[in-house]
Formats: sequence, structure tokens, C-alpha cells
Amino acid sequence: MDCFSEAEGKRSHDPLYCNPGAPPATGFPVGFTDKLVVIVGAGPAGLATAALLGLAGVPYVLIERCNCIGSLWRHRTYDRLCLHLPKKFCELPLMPFPVDFPTYPTREQFLEYLESYATTFGIEPKFREAVISAEFNGDSWWVRTKGVTSLASGGEQPKLAGNVNMYRCKWLVVATGENAEPVVPEIEGSARFKGQLMHSSDYRSGEGYADKRVLVVGCGNSGMEVSLDLSNHNARASMVVRDKVHVLPREMLGRSTFGMSVWLLKWLHVQTVDRILLMMSRVIIGDTTRIGITRPRIGPMELKAVSGKTPVLDVGTIAKIKSGNIQVFPGMRRFHDHDVEFIDGRIESFDVVILATGYRSNVPYWLKDKDFFSEKDGFPKKSNEWKGKNGLYAAGFSKRGLLGVSMDAMNISEDIVQQWRDMRMEDVREIMSNRRATCPV
Repeated sequence: MDCFSEAEGKRSHDPLYCNPGAPPATGFPVGFTDKLVVIVGAGPAGLATAALLGLAGVPYVLIERCNCIGSLWRHRTYDRLCLHLPKKFCELPLMPFPVDFPTYPTREQFLEYLESYATTFGIEPKFREAVISAEFNGDSWWVRTKGVTSLASGGEQPKLAGNVNMYRCKWLVVATGENAEPVVPEIEGSARFKGQLMHSSDYRSGEGYADKRVLVVGCGNSGMEVSLDLSNHNARASMVVRDKVHVLPREMLGRSTFGMSVWLLKWLHVQTVDRILLMMSRVIIGDTTRIGITRPRIGPMELKAVSGKTPVLDVGTIAKIKSGNIQVFPGMRRFHDHDVEFIDGRIESFDVVILATGYRSNVPYWLKDKDFFSEKDGFPKKSNEWKGKNGLYAAGFSKRGLLGVSMDAMNISEDIVQQWRDMRMEDVREIMSNRRATCPV
């Protein structure tokens, strides 16, 4: 028997792998699984981390509350969605997009890519398991899940079964991402509104909205594109622009704006890059202040760096606003039975109101950790942080899109693999030391 085989035999009696030990103070029923790594969330971040750990031979389990991978992309996105950045900035580790995919892959093509990625790296998530708590007991992480009997829909939470599954692990990777739950703000009078009120996560297409008066609340990438889609389907679309926002053309001089920004930042100061971007943007799409969209005082790249707020990449909405096909309103004050009152005093009637008000992390609801993740927003307390204490990691919370997801996954997997190999070598050294101690002189 070689040293590594003997080490594995020794490890088979290690309580981390075969003996539950004492559960956390909250108490759990018997019957559970030991794994070195538990990954929560089978979106791009979870898949990328699983692929890299699997290639290194690190035992892991990937838990997903929905019935598929990439559930946000599959169940909560509109049909016309395409990647906002060129595909070379959105690929996951070790696997590029197919060469025949366009520069900006569609929603369906991205989902096809994720499915192919999972197949290529042999990733088999445990679907329909929702994590209800995860806590560190001083020695290892205990992750409690329940089976999902009915998936979430229409803003409702998924229905869970009574049975409980338990996982114990040395390393816990939180890969549920920035957009786990829709944000539905409380707006005065919303309960009395007689029209249709929905979140953009339930919007699929402008079909069926022709001639309807539709108000989209929010001016991020989703709000802009939903408004554009509605207008393209002959809806009478309007959009609420409450905050200041940078809108940039998706491409400048035949190149992606993001790619150009990355290249310029290699040579120039961020404020100089911002001046270039804003000058070119003004030439291409004009002065957005004139159409009710005011820019922040800080430039787009600097603002992204300090706050994580991403500039909107325009794919045609600005032209629709200029032509009058999409109306722009300031912030909302309250709902009436059939109308919406805005902060400038105007009152307008609408048949449908779509809340493109974004998403939030759900980590504070189930992770029993107060040090690494903020209880306020469910993000790591320090910007771009991916490693906490006691083997806790965050994948996909850097506010850097799919490029940040890949970077997080590579950092996390390298860190775990190195620790895992160090553990194995410690076992080998212990075995060799014991052998020398028992050898006759």
C-alpha cells in the first residue's frame, strides 16, 4: 500500500468524513452526508466552482433549490435578453463559447452553454433542495436543507417538504449570487391599484401588450430593455427614471464599450477614461439630460469601481425615447385605483405597471454568519471579498458580472485545492513518522 492509499484509509476513520459528532446548538435530526465542500447555488458561479474542484478531485456537493441549472436565466428573464457584454468576457473557466455563437449570445444560447458546461465537467447538482440554515460549530459547517415541493412563482416563496437533509463540510461556498430574490418596493396605494402590477422577473415578452398603457418602474438594463420590448410590440410604454444613471452605447467605433474601457484602463487613469467615454457617448446618443435621464457627478467607470453600480448599455431605448415612443417620468409618489401619481404632481392612467426594481441576495435568511456577509444586503462586507473565516467563501458577489464570477471561482478553487493537498500531505507525513518510530534500530 502506498502512502496516499494509506492516508485515505486513515482518513476513512476521520470524524469529519464518517462520524457526525455533535450537531450545532440549533439541533438537527440524525441522517446526513459528509462532504469536503458544499456549494449552494447551481448558477454560473456554482457551476464554475464545481467544475474546477471536480477536476482537482476534491469531493463536493452542489445544492440547487430549483429544478434546473441557471434558474434565474431560465425562469426570471425576458425572451429578448442577450448578454450585455461580448461573449469573451462572459465565458466560464476552461470552456469558451462555441465559435458559431454571435458576439452577444441570446438567453437561449447562454442556457445551452451552461448545460453543455455541466455535461462537460460531469456536474450533477442536487435539485429541488433549499438551504434553510448553515452554521459553523467550531469544527465544520452544518448545512440543513429541505426538499422543494413547489417552485417559487409570481413573487411567492417555494413550498418545502417536512423532511430535512443534513450536510457537514469543511468548506462552504455561497454561490446563490446577487440576484436570488426579486425586490418589490412598498409604494403607497399599491394594494388599491386595479390594473396589473408585476415584477420584471415575471415578464417574458411584449406580446399581448399592444395598445396597453404600460409603466416600467426602473431604468437599469432590465428596465430599459423591457421598455424597448414593449414599444417594439406597440405598447404605449413609459418608464420611471428616479435616480441618476449613466447610459452608454453598447458599442463605440465598432468595438464593445466594455472592451474599450478595459483596454483604456490599462494605460490611462480611470477619470481620463470616463471623460473619453462620456464624450463619445454624447456624440453617439446625445445629451441624456434633455430626455429626463440625468448622469451622476462621478464618471461611469469610477462609479462602478467605488459603488458597484453598473452603467446601462443602450441597445435602442434612447432612440425610442427621443422619438416619443417611450415616455419618461420621474419617481412615483403613490398609486390610485387606475392611476399613478408622480413626484412632479402629474397623474397618469396605466393598465399595467412592471417593477424593474432589481434583485437582492437571500444569504442573510439562511447563513448563520455575522462577520463575512452583511445582514443588510447579503453581500460580503468588503468589496470584492471572496474568502471569509472558517472555510466560508462567496462566489459571484463582486458586482463584476460573469467575468467576476469566473475570477471568484478560480480564486476559491485554488485556495481550497491547496488546503486539501496540504491536508493530504500532513497525513502522509504523519504515517511516515509513525513508520519510522516503529521501525527496529
